[in-house]
Amino acid sequence: MVSSCRRDNDVEPVCEVSPTATPYNLEIPPFFPPMDIPDDNPLTVEGVELGRHLFWEVQLSGDNSISCGTCHMPSSSFSDPAAVSTGITGAQGDRNAMALLNLGWARDFFWDGRAMTLEDQVFEPIPNPIEMNQSWPAALEKLRNIEKYPSMYEEAFGSPDINVDRTTKALAQFLRTMISADAKFDKWRRGEVTLTESEYRGYDLFNREGGDPEVVQGGEFGADCFHCHVEAGMQFSDYMPHNNGLDSVFADLGVGGITGNPLEMGKFKTPTLRNVELSGPYMHDGRFTTLEEVIEHYNSGGLPSPTIDPFMKYTEGGLMLNEQSKLDLINFLKTLTDTSFIHNPAFQDPNE
Repeated sequence: MVSSCRRDNDVEPVCEVSPTATPYNLEIPPFFPPMDIPDDNPLTVEGVELGRHLFWEVQLSGDNSISCGTCHMPSSSFSDPAAVSTGITGAQGDRNAMALLNLGWARDFFWDGRAMTLEDQVFEPIPNPIEMNQSWPAALEKLRNIEKYPSMYEEAFGSPDINVDRTTKALAQFLRTMISADAKFDKWRRGEVTLTESEYRGYDLFNREGGDPEVVQGGEFGADCFHCHVEAGMQFSDYMPHNNGLDSVFADLGVGGITGNPLEMGKFKTPTLRNVELSGPYMHDGRFTTLEEVIEHYNSGGLPSPTIDPFMKYTEGGLMLNEQSKLDLINFLKTLTDTSFIHNPAFQDPNE
C-alpha cells in the first residue's frame, strides 16, 4: 500500500491511491538530486502503467488519430522531428515539441513556463484546438467506454471512476519515470568509459568562458555553454528562461507573452542538452536543423535586443571558435546521447 499521501499544515491533499497499489521504486541515478514528487500524486506501478497507456491513447484526440506519442516520438527523444507539430485539423503550432525526459527535475513546463506542474502541463494538449482538439468531457467518455480503462483506474486509484484529475495524475506519473541517465557522459562520470581527446576538448570548451581575454574580461576562448546548460544535477539545463539572441524583433514573446513583463519578452525556457543529437530541430520554433547550425548561431554572437541575456556577451564578433573547436564541441554534445532511453520498453506504445 502507498502511504506517502500526508497532511501539510492541517490541509488534506486530494490524494487517491488504491489500497492495493504497489509503490513504484524510482531509482535516482548517480549524481542526480532527489526528485520532488507531489504529496497528492505518489508514484505507483499501477498509476505509471495507466499513464503509459494514456500517453499512447489515440482516442484522447477528437478524431482518434493521434496520441501524445505522435508528437513526442521515441526515436527523437520523445520530441517531434518536424519544426512544429500538426494537429488533427491540419493546423500547425508555432513551437517545437520539447523532448520529454527528466521532467521530474524541471521547475516549470512549456517553452514559456506557463505550467507549474506536470499535472498542469498534461491537461492542455487534449482540448487545444491546434493539437488534439477534443473537450475533456468527450475524452473521458471515450475512456469509460474502452474495456481496459475502468479496471486500470481502479487498480491505480481505488475505484473505476475516470475523471480529469486522475487522468492527468496518471500521465504525470508516467512522465516522471522517463529518466535518461545512461549516456556515454554518464558512464564516464561513473568511471566506466573514457572520453576521446576530441570529446574531452569539447567538454573543456563547454565549461569555459567565451571570448579573448585581452578583449573580454574573464574570457577563456571557450564556448560559454555552461551558464545556462549547467552540468550540476546532471540536467544540462538551469530550466530558467533566457533570451539567447535569436531575434532583434520578437515574433513570439515567449515568457513575456504570459507574464506581460517587458523584461521577459523574447525569453524561453532552456531545454536540456541530453539527447540533443536526437531531438532536433532546435530552438523554440525549430529554426535550426543541425547542431552545426546551433553552434554557428552562438559562434556568430546572435542578435542584440533589449532583453538579451547577460551571458550572451558576444553579439558583436561572436565566440570566434575555429572549425576544430566547433567539431570538438559537437562531439562532446553527442556523448549526452542515451540510446537505452529511447528504446526502453517501459516507455513504448503498449499496443504494439
